[in-house]
Amino acid sequence: MKYMLLINSAADDSEACPDTFEDWQVYDKEVKAAGIFVTGQSLADLVTATTVRVSPTGERTVTDGAFAETREVLGGFLVIDVPDLDVALDWAARCPGARGGGSVVVRPIADFG
Repeated sequence: MKYMLLINSAADDSEACPDTFEDWQVYDKEVKAAGIFVTGQSLADLVTATTVRVSPTGERTVTDGAFAETREVLGGFLVIDVPDLDVALDWAARCPGARGGGSVVVRPIADFG
């Protein structure tokens, strides 16, 4: 079953980020070596985001940023293919993004086939 790991980091610098680039390289290598990697990407800085909203009348509004009141910022995602939720949770707990004020949201990928 496929699961998306949504990797969030603290929105401000108040929480020290304990993970390093090397931590991420090790984690990525482990995921790929386990044969569960489907896809994944890091996202560009939040200030590069653009938000689109469409009103009930169909009018489109485009604004710079994703400026919601939140304590976390989506930094990237990973899709893994594992037997069940427990295994997905184990991989999420190993993710460097789950430390230091960050979190990893685990969601199953819907299968409409």
